[in-house]
Amino acid sequence: MRLINRLVREARRSIAEWTDAELLNHVRRRTDLDGHARPVLLLHGFFSTRRTLDILETRLRRDGYGVLSLNLGGLRRAYNTRGIDDLADYVRAKVERIYARHPTMGPLTIIGHSKGGLVATYYVKKLGGWRRSRAVVMLGTPYQGTPMAWLGLPVALLAPSLTQLLPGSRFLRRLHEGRWPPQVRLTSIWSRSDRLAIWPSAVLDTRDQPQWRNIEVDCAHFEFLTRQRAYAPLRRELLSLDVPARRPSLSVVAGGQAR
Repeated sequence: MRLINRLVREARRSIAEWTDAELLNHVRRRTDLDGHARPVLLLHGFFSTRRTLDILETRLRRDGYGVLSLNLGGLRRAYNTRGIDDLADYVRAKVERIYARHPTMGPLTIIGHSKGGLVATYYVKKLGGWRRSRAVVMLGTPYQGTPMAWLGLPVALLAPSLTQLLPGSRFLRRLHEGRWPPQVRLTSIWSRSDRLAIWPSAVLDTRDQPQWRNIEVDCAHFEFLTRQRAYAPLRRELLSLDVPARRPSLSVVAGGQAR
């Protein structure tokens, strides 16, 4: 009960200033995406809005990234409660329209917080999003599901994604089936202090997955979006995407011996 009360307090702090759903989901476009080489798509988490991404967006724009985000609540729901696969298809359609308007834009790096990371991975792996993406970075995403979803089952009819977030759910089994697109890097930034994506639910099994990596930080679930200690490793990860892969050095061969 103490843990539940703590989570309720954290959620209240996160939405303390949220009063109007349309205002919360309204985000002004501040970046010219035409020809932008480093576009970043931000996806917010469960029962959140685009405004929770404001601090992260400001930091990314300051560091030279072309940032865009999507309203995952839709027209009828203020907050992100829809099914993950349904949202991934929504992202697919939106991304295609964005590239139709900005055909010279570079490949996407998708950053998803919490449930947003699962939306991103489903889009890339199952809906062809690998064609538009170079990397997915998950922030506090329960890639293996989270037992905290059990607490929301009484309202699962209103929030179908809750059952999808359960460990071993049909959705997660479907997501984990098959091969991850090798041309897309997948990174999980996670924390042992996260009380929603409870350790080790956000840790990737990197065996036989050279494009997967885990980065541990020390922050609470919603602090992935606000704390500098979470942004610093995210920034380093993004910068590493711009470093070309090293090619093996050439050796001069004479008489069958390498010099």
